[in-house]
Amino acid sequence: MTTTLFLLFVAAMAVVTGWLIWRSLSNRFAIIATVALAAWLAYVGLIGHAGVIRNTDMKLPGVVFLFVPVLLFLAVFVVRTLGGNLVAVPLTVLMALQSSRVIVELFIHQLWLDGIVPRMLTYSGANVDIYVGATALIVAWLSSHWERGRQLAVIWNLLGLLALANVVVRAVLTAPGPLHLIHAEVPNLMIGTFPYMFIPGLFVPLAVVLHVSALRAAIAKGSRATTSAT
Repeated sequence: MTTTLFLLFVAAMAVVTGWLIWRSLSNRFAIIATVALAAWLAYVGLIGHAGVIRNTDMKLPGVVFLFVPVLLFLAVFVVRTLGGNLVAVPLTVLMALQSSRVIVELFIHQLWLDGIVPRMLTYSGANVDIYVGATALIVAWLSSHWERGRQLAVIWNLLGLLALANVVVRAVLTAPGPLHLIHAEVPNLMIGTFPYMFIPGLFVPLAVVLHVSALRAAIAKGSRATTSAT
């Protein structure tokens, strides 16, 4: 039952991601990006279901085939101008979508109960990511209704990125493989367990994209306000 619910959640967030793509890009590039998203989800699903990601006996550990493409995408997104395109999506929407992280954390908590992840990766341990998701709607509303909303948005998104970095680093260091440097009560098997490899394969990069785009939107909003005042 949990697996079915998670796959439905993945499908729903894939639709949301597709909406962001079509809202942000011209038709030509939106088609390319949508095809790329579908191909990526299929790729992650295949290597996860086939057990490639959890295989640590290969010359290159299986997690490399998941994390390297994700890191390359995020590097290109942050460095180049693509992140600026999502400024076309309202700041409040970019931030409100982060509320989906509450659902992700509930699934991770269930994985802990099932013995697949260590407690430190849950909100009962050292993972504070659920608080980012829980405050997303409130901060999104304040960002457009409070005179200090833009500054709050910048601070909140920076803290959200730090919270995300905290859990990602812990997840990598507790997973089987060459970087298994933190030995908890159980290893982090989530990354190589179908279908939960979509957490690092979809939800983590989506959260980063939303944070970076919201930061750029907040900065652009501040620049416009300064120009208008001048």
